[in-house]
Amino acid sequence: MPVDPAFATPGRHYKGNIHTHSTASDGALDPAAVCAVYRDAGYDFLALTDHFLPKYDFPVVDTRPHRTRAFTTILGAEVHAPATLLGELWHLLAVGLPTDFERTAPTETAPELARRCIAAGAFVAIAHPGWYALSKADADSIEGAHAIEIYNHTSQIRTDRGDGSGLIDQVHAAGRRIGICAVDDAHFHCRDCFGGFVMVKAAENEPEALLAALKAGAYYSSQGPRIEGVTYGAGEVEIACSPASVVMVLGRGSKAAQHVADGTTRITLPLEPLKRGGFARVVVADAQGRRAWTNPVWW
Repeated sequence: MPVDPAFATPGRHYKGNIHTHSTASDGALDPAAVCAVYRDAGYDFLALTDHFLPKYDFPVVDTRPHRTRAFTTILGAEVHAPATLLGELWHLLAVGLPTDFERTAPTETAPELARRCIAAGAFVAIAHPGWYALSKADADSIEGAHAIEIYNHTSQIRTDRGDGSGLIDQVHAAGRRIGICAVDDAHFHCRDCFGGFVMVKAAENEPEALLAALKAGAYYSSQGPRIEGVTYGAGEVEIACSPASVVMVLGRGSKAAQHVADGTTRITLPLEPLKRGGFARVVVADAQGRRAWTNPVWW
């Protein structure tokens, strides 16, 4: 039986945003203010990921001075290289980079850059695929990536293209074992914060523990709803959550099982319709339409 590490891993869940920008690139607030915004909102951690580009002098912002006893930071950046199949500049999220990460060479490709980020210890996510129409062939080229953004709040607020589930379903249906994550991508030029976050299960709220848990898939993603437990059995999955209107488990193609009832906090759903597809992931939606997502588990 599969096990979801977001609930089986020892420790507790810590709330964090892993995609954020400041005045070190194209954000409206300086790094100290960005950290304060999330700290004051009750987040446990933040990754400030400014654009790693020549015009910003390739920043990996050192946010360690903004840590407190209850709030920590993970260093990182949004890295770039040419070019997607549509000719767009690649955007890759790299959480856990050293401050001296070597600058991107003009001839470096996105797959090469991703490999270098992973070798440096980063959790790498394929960013906002819906925003710039990233193809499955594009995603397939980034081998070793840990996740694809299923929701990017700024992309949704500013362009109505924040949803990455279409690409994710194609990638999973083809058998690729890769996680998903929800993020803000906040720039603070509009109300683009607090819309997507991860809940990471770790022994402590420390950068190394959080980063290891992200790489291990020991987290779930959310726009607001809580997922309190997911337990897979031989032919079913039991889900506990904050009050929901729809709880579903999704598999390959159209394979799914769902329960639709306002106020649902615990439900058991059958897995038999999904088993032939090789994977399952849980989605919880509340009365406001906000969603929470688990990473897929595989048979």
